[in-house]
This record gives sequence, C-alpha cells and structure tokens, in this order.
Amino acid sequence: MSDSGLATALPAPPYYAVIFSSLRTSCENAYGAMAERMLELARAQPGYLGVESVRDASGLGITVSYWRDEAVIAAWQAHAEHLVAQARGRREWYAAFELRVARVERTRSLVARS
Repeated sequence: MSDSGLATALPAPPYYAVIFSSLRTSCENAYGAMAERMLELARAQPGYLGVESVRDASGLGITVSYWRDEAVIAAWQAHAEHLVAQARGRREWYAAFELRVARVERTRSLVARS
C-alpha cells in the first residue's frame, strides 16, 4: 500500500479501527497490484477515514484502517472486489491473519518540531 506515515486527518472520536495483522506467504502473484487496488477502492468508500500500514522483512504486517461506523465497515467487507481479494488472500498470500475491529474512544498525538 502506498499510503505512508500516520493517518493524521482523522475526525474526533468516536470512530472505528479495523486492525488486520498478517503473516505473508512467499507467493507474490500480483499481491502488490491487488493491495494498491484495495487501497484505491477503500479510499472511495463512504465513511473511509484513513489507513496506516507496515510490514517487516519476515512478512509480518499490520494494517489499521479507520472508518466512520460499523455499517461502513460491513459494506467494505462485502464489496465485490474486496471479496475476491479476501479469497485470494486466504488461498495464496497469507499464512495466517487476525482481523480485529475496535471503537476508538480517545486519541492523543505529538508532532515533533524540527
């Protein structure tokens, strides 16, 4: 996913975080293109607020996407192209994953000055 850095333009809570922790397989088979497409589609969904994503050299990754409410999360989960990506992920790209949904109640932030 090409978004880098922190999702800093989030609204005041409450909102929801979908936390996707995964361990990749060695299969690349168009993973990068699919990840870019999913990011593009997610951004176009009503209620999408932002994303933060990291992956280490061992294949362990954590992606946190932020959403206005549970209804928009359910709509994203049921999106036709996203369903295809989910099936491919289970079949080809992920050795293991956990998906968690959390309600964000409060936030704190720091922006260091240079």
